Amino acid sequence: MTDAVLASSGSRAGANPWVIAAAVVVPTFMEVLDTTIAVVALRYIAGGLSATVDDGEWVITSYLAANAITLPITGWLSAHLGRRNYFLLSIAVFTLASGLCGMATSLGQLILFRVLQGLAGGGLQPSSQSVLLDAFPPEKQGVAMTLFGLAALLAPVVGPTLGGWITDSYSWRWVFFINVPVGLLALAACYALLRDPDYLTKQRAELKRRPFSFDAIGLSLLVIVIVCWEVMLSKGQQWDWLGDPFWRVQTLATFFAVGLIGLIFWELRHPSPVVNFRPMQERNFAACCLIIFCAYMVLYAASTSLPGLLQSLFGYDALNAGLVMSPAGFFAVLAMPVVGFLLGRRTDARWMIAAGLLIMATGNYWMSQLNLEISPGQVVWPRVVLVVGLSICFAPANVAAYLYTPPLLRGAAVGLLSLLRNEGGSVGTSMAQTVQERRLQFHSLRLGESLDPFNPAVDSFLDQARAQFLQQTGDPVAAQQLAWQALENLRQQQASALAYFDVFFLAAVLTLVLVPVVLLMKRSVAEKGARIGTE
Repeated sequence: MTDAVLASSGSRAGANPWVIAAAVVVPTFMEVLDTTIAVVALRYIAGGLSATVDDGEWVITSYLAANAITLPITGWLSAHLGRRNYFLLSIAVFTLASGLCGMATSLGQLILFRVLQGLAGGGLQPSSQSVLLDAFPPEKQGVAMTLFGLAALLAPVVGPTLGGWITDSYSWRWVFFINVPVGLLALAACYALLRDPDYLTKQRAELKRRPFSFDAIGLSLLVIVIVCWEVMLSKGQQWDWLGDPFWRVQTLATFFAVGLIGLIFWELRHPSPVVNFRPMQERNFAACCLIIFCAYMVLYAASTSLPGLLQSLFGYDALNAGLVMSPAGFFAVLAMPVVGFLLGRRTDARWMIAAGLLIMATGNYWMSQLNLEISPGQVVWPRVVLVVGLSICFAPANVAAYLYTPPLLRGAAVGLLSLLRNEGGSVGTSMAQTVQERRLQFHSLRLGESLDPFNPAVDSFLDQARAQFLQQTGDPVAAQQLAWQALENLRQQQASALAYFDVFFLAAVLTLVLVPVVLLMKRSVAEKGARIGTE
């Protein structure tokens, strides 16, 4: 059976599937890395291109929106262009766009090239995942998804650290230039190693015999939905969400809701839909989509909040904040082979997913119990627990998602899951920002209720601060003002810390709520996958 599978896999005759895996995982790492590596460089980009920081955020928003537009239609593009051709084209355009981003001389040019980069990058994740699923026999797909997980998990973890180091040591332009040599090597390797499997070749030949039918309405609805969604998530808190006096958020939300309903209604009835929602009818796939979406939402919420906490309250720069977060990536690498081994031993994926979610909840709850007296080492370990938990549930969730999905729907399924994984990160980032700012206001008001001269603790603090500042200034009036200012600074510091910890606590609760979803899934073991592969 293994020989039969490998003979029809997406590789050249005689090519080792492990070599294939190494070649196709690199582009995935590049694409996911670009969603986070530029975040820490935004201020430098805005300054270098004479733009405001708020305008500079469109560098991230434009990439995410373009990326999200491509992800769900990769199945359609692969079927019509050929998966190998589409994958190579995506790598080439992504590499070219990365070089153009590094050479941009204005913010408008950079945003344009980031859109091109995002449109090309959207095809890398689903295509590489499809190649891995075809290159390995069903009983070894757990190992294949473990390799994919290394790229999908490590990239968001090391992105801020790598971006901070490159920006501080060289220039923000090298955040984009770094993709060029890596992309050229990946393009050469994939060109030499890949070919389309037999079932995709037959599908493409059959499509060529039919009259060409392009779903222009479906693609238009998809663009409206994704653009409204990404802009709303990116600017929602800045525009005060549904309280926006200019009705920008309300308009975007209306277009998004109407467009999404119209997109689903149209695509389910179109004979050749550009976005195929039919894989969502399978119970395992739908459950895994929800789990992966929320797991990445939790990961990105914590990954954006923790550096903000360290930089605003502890005085860390971008590089040192990234160094505190980076050990989690090392432990994720150590956890992945163990996960692959357990899947190879026919361990039921459901229990591994549940265990990973519980560990993620533990890591987030641990971070929610920290305080302002912690050392860097006390931040590292909760982060390690969170990322290891995601490492444990990521590969099993990807195996279980495609276990009952027919091969002809696999391209559409991979695109949908990749889209939801990326959008989970966007929602998590927006959610963390909104919760942090709202809870900061709440805690500031609550703490202010007790800060008056009739509170003995406040009176004692003011007396001590006044005496200290009087020694420094010799001016009783200035010492009094400085003492009150110190009290206000302490209030804001404590309120900000509590707001960040609330984000972690909410992430822990959300992760725990996901655990019952695992019970809805069918049995998912390697032995079951092997049996299905022979049918």
